[in-house]
Amino acid sequence: MGLSVGGRLYLSGHTASEFDKIEKRILVRGDMVMQARTAYKKIGAILEAAGGSFSDVVRIVEYLKPDGIERYGEAVAVRKEVFGSHQPTVNTVPVKSLLRADAFIEIEITAVTPSHQKTIERSAAESDKSSGLIFLPTIMPLDRDGNLVGANDIVAQTEVIFSTAERMLRNLGLSLDQVVKTVEYISPDGLADYRRTGDVRRSFLGPVYPAAAGIVMPRLIHPEALIQYDFIASRDTPIAINPGWSRYDKLTYNPGVRAGDILFLAGQGSVNPETGEVEHLGNIGNQAEYIYDNIFKVIQATGGTTRNLIKTIEYVVPGALSNYRDVGAVRSQALSEPFPVSTGLVCDALLRQDMLLEVDPLAVIG
Repeated sequence: MGLSVGGRLYLSGHTASEFDKIEKRILVRGDMVMQARTAYKKIGAILEAAGGSFSDVVRIVEYLKPDGIERYGEAVAVRKEVFGSHQPTVNTVPVKSLLRADAFIEIEITAVTPSHQKTIERSAAESDKSSGLIFLPTIMPLDRDGNLVGANDIVAQTEVIFSTAERMLRNLGLSLDQVVKTVEYISPDGLADYRRTGDVRRSFLGPVYPAAAGIVMPRLIHPEALIQYDFIASRDTPIAINPGWSRYDKLTYNPGVRAGDILFLAGQGSVNPETGEVEHLGNIGNQAEYIYDNIFKVIQATGGTTRNLIKTIEYVVPGALSNYRDVGAVRSQALSEPFPVSTGLVCDALLRQDMLLEVDPLAVIG
């Protein structure tokens, strides 16, 4: 449910699922307000068990099903009720569905202990300057008045997003050179021209390209957006980590980027890092085994081991959901206690058609 590492607390994603003593099974009940309150109640109990509180939270990721997006304002009201004047960074991610079919929302938390509060910044332009990580809120392709820019043009929308991120980081005395991780969510309508967004990344990022993940979702927060981005930056100098895979020489991201004691890893599918071919077609268990093996190769390139993996987000395509339990069997064999925190989500598709699973990992080295 949660893992404390180096003064930071990472939580798995939590829904409103609760064990029903009468029916003797786990159920999700209630409307959006009730579900959000239940999820935050569970999160609060985990924070308290770790010696923390909601005031220690620095990042919130709220995953929403399509029918949850329309009621998102209710979840926002609950969040404000829970956090009061404390305002962590919020990333809002639409998904195809959640593993708990009746859940509208799943919430993932990152927190720091009071003695480490200066290691992570809480938000974008309004944050106090300090060393450590900077989580930017989800950036949509909007102008300063909140209007969509670049209708039906994913390249123009990506340019607006990067310009916004650049401005937000500049207000903190930083630049896009210090971005260590990007996660982009793409709508199906944006896929046709998605490859062209690589030129935007080349023009804004580097010299050390960040780790990255790209996931296709049925719709984004703005109904006409083709792409949205989450950015993480660091005041520590980013260091590219590559086990020697030549494929990444042509890409606008690295398999890993180390910043201080944190290793940000790119999302991994079962793509051969040399040939670019998808391995183990049609078998999610074999793909998971291949994926985790490659994740560990990146971690080992820093001198770490499997025990340094502390967090995973697993995106599974709908067609493989019936066999998703096979991934759990792979994790049981590949990992050891204390197991990483993990969130499992159903996406619309992955960028490579034959991939059934993509794992977005995080490691701490030290």
